[in-house]
Amino acid sequence: MKVTENILRKYAALAVRTGINIQEGQMLVIQAGTESNYFVRLCVEEAYQAGAKKVYVQWNDDAISRMDYEYQSVETLEDVEDWTLARIQSYMDAGAARLSVYAPTPGLLAEIDPEKVKRAQIAVQSKEVVQKFRQYSMGNRSQWSLVSIPSVGWATKVFPDLDEKEAIDQLWDAILQAVRIDEDNNPVTDWALHNERLHKQNMILNDYNFKSLHFKNGLGTDLVVGLAKDHIWAGGSEVAANGFEFNPNLPTEESFTMPDKNNVSGVVYSTKPLNYGGRLIDEFWLKFENGKVVDHGAKKELEALTNLLNFDEGSRRIGEIALISHDSPISNSNILFLNTLFDENASCHMALGAAYPMNIKGGLDMSEEELAQTDANRSSQHEDFMFGSADMEIIGETHDGKQVLVFEKGDFVF
Repeated sequence: MKVTENILRKYAALAVRTGINIQEGQMLVIQAGTESNYFVRLCVEEAYQAGAKKVYVQWNDDAISRMDYEYQSVETLEDVEDWTLARIQSYMDAGAARLSVYAPTPGLLAEIDPEKVKRAQIAVQSKEVVQKFRQYSMGNRSQWSLVSIPSVGWATKVFPDLDEKEAIDQLWDAILQAVRIDEDNNPVTDWALHNERLHKQNMILNDYNFKSLHFKNGLGTDLVVGLAKDHIWAGGSEVAANGFEFNPNLPTEESFTMPDKNNVSGVVYSTKPLNYGGRLIDEFWLKFENGKVVDHGAKKELEALTNLLNFDEGSRRIGEIALISHDSPISNSNILFLNTLFDENASCHMALGAAYPMNIKGGLDMSEEELAQTDANRSSQHEDFMFGSADMEIIGETHDGKQVLVFEKGDFVF
């Protein structure tokens, strides 16, 4: 598909009006890489036309980020300036919506000392304002959304046998198909229908109110995931605390909920790489007892996986479990995107770290202290990894002991 201005404007409109659903008089913060400036300009224009009061763009650049890690001392990287924290606080005070235009460079920090990266991340994530901002986003205090467009570093990793232009074109085709955009359609209308389908799927899962889910496949996954008391299945569009509907991820194919942080047991094997800390962790496994990872291994980037698990007290437990049929648009593309936004929507996945408050009854109205008293895992991390497969079987157990087949041969049975 040729990426025309019409296509780009459709995508910008989808991001602003369906992803964020920006409101008259609301501030919008856009976080984006410098390679995406042409698309960000269209998003800014669309937001102002939709009534945004002010649009603030926060730029980043992968090459500069890598130089920062390479040349700065650990002590400098750990020094988070007060003005940075004040800016984050100002976003929350203004009730700003947030749009991230995400175009990762897989393996960006592969040659950087992982301990240096870890210490810098801990320094940032431990700041009270940063933790509040994570709660602001994960607690849906305002609208937020994540979209992606190609970058050279990303496209050439996904399609290493193509030249830069061909790789970019191929990745654009795959992205536009995933987000339901073509030259002739109205993606906003198509997404309304897609959200309706996901909401019906969530309703079925909520009606069952499963006590646990048992995952098994031929790779060796044999895992029982207890679900939180009063858990809620969600997926597709959500409603923020300010009352406005939004779509946090474009694309999305998942129904997800909250596990019981203390009730996960067995072994799970990954089926796609995890891009964490600028490194690609691949072919890894985790063993759980009483909700906690007690053993792990990886064929690639074991140290990065260990650093993730040791990041904080909650990073050895899971905060999300998500179900996606293997027979889904992104899975059927047979493309390994090396981008969690896409790869997580091709496969069942779980997240090490924090749970979403929306996935438990009354969670959006709870304080951090109140959430800590529930089955919700708390952490400054939330890292999704994929473990779904074409032969995945999932059996749900209800509270009265009934066994219900949920997945057979990788797909929902309902």
